[in-house]
Amino acid sequence: MLFVALPKVNSSVVFRLGVLGAMATDLFAARIEAHQLKPKHVGLMVVLDTGKASSQLEVAGVMGVAPSLVVSLADHLHKLGAVQRVRDPADRRRQVLTLTEHGRELLAVCGKLAQSADAEFAADLTAAESAVLTGLLDRLAARQGLPSATNDHK
Repeated sequence: MLFVALPKVNSSVVFRLGVLGAMATDLFAARIEAHQLKPKHVGLMVVLDTGKASSQLEVAGVMGVAPSLVVSLADHLHKLGAVQRVRDPADRRRQVLTLTEHGRELLAVCGKLAQSADAEFAADLTAAESAVLTGLLDRLAARQGLPSATNDHK
């Protein structure tokens, strides 16, 4: 009987990206913790900033999370003064979320913190390697319907 060597799970791109993603998330989470934020709070603010969604239900769809999680995240951001909730006059059941000026400032701070986390996380990469990695991540993100880093700005 011939045995074929199966690839090891740790050679899988999805496994390695998952592990590195968890590590990167922890690094970013530690940076934003002082602002009473978690990465999903920042994710919600990013969705609002891009204008891709405004209702809590739409935001949940874009983020790929349960609507109840968006309600919880929005509650926290509302308490921080980062988002405002307004009933949609066309549909009173619908809550529309918008970033406040404080929310935009907080998002800018998170952007700077993310950049410093990037510098630490990818410290061993050259500028050229970082550019290649960004391009490859953009391609992977596009395939999943996510915005690219280069198209991240409005």
